[in-house]
Amino acid sequence: MLKKLMESFFILALAGGLQTFSEKAVASDAKTIGANTQPSEFATTTTEKAKRTKAKSKTSFKDNLFFGGYINLSFGNYKVIGIEPMIGYRLTPKFAAGMKLRYDYIEDERYAKSYTTSTYGGSIFGRYLLTPKFYAQVETATYNYEYFYFSGGSERDEWVPFLFMGGGLIQPLGERSWMNIQIMFDVWQDDSSPYDDWQPFFSFGVGAGF
Repeated sequence: MLKKLMESFFILALAGGLQTFSEKAVASDAKTIGANTQPSEFATTTTEKAKRTKAKSKTSFKDNLFFGGYINLSFGNYKVIGIEPMIGYRLTPKFAAGMKLRYDYIEDERYAKSYTTSTYGGSIFGRYLLTPKFYAQVETATYNYEYFYFSGGSERDEWVPFLFMGGGLIQPLGERSWMNIQIMFDVWQDDSSPYDDWQPFFSFGVGAGF
């Protein structure tokens, strides 16, 4: 009788031990699975770097704006000294477009009597960067001129169209500022233009980004 009781006790103890071992094993596996589902430090760092890179690659509208101005010079019997403020926008890393306003002081010595006058107008330009320092430019413009009569008097109601083509050199001055020198030629050659055919237009300017 005692022997049978001991055998029964031994079987119950063995069964309880196996059950406890099984529960611990299941719990350990659950912890392992849970740990594997947590993002690793490497994965988190990589994700953060990707987010920062994506944020840097997106530039705002303001980042692509630039502004500046030119001093315009033309020599000969028709001398011009002018100023020309400008604003533009970079559509791509190499192509930009913009607009300018212009005011010129003029000395006209083509006739027996010389005249001094002024002109004003505006233009729209497109610029393509050929190299980091050289660019080609096309510009359409219209300027209002005062015309003088040999009999005396003058008239200011003439708007003259121009189509300039040329290029320039960019010299960086800082991280977001530069100086440029350009030469342009009027290929339209309107009959009312006061300039000689293929007379060069020299401009010296500075620019900066926002």
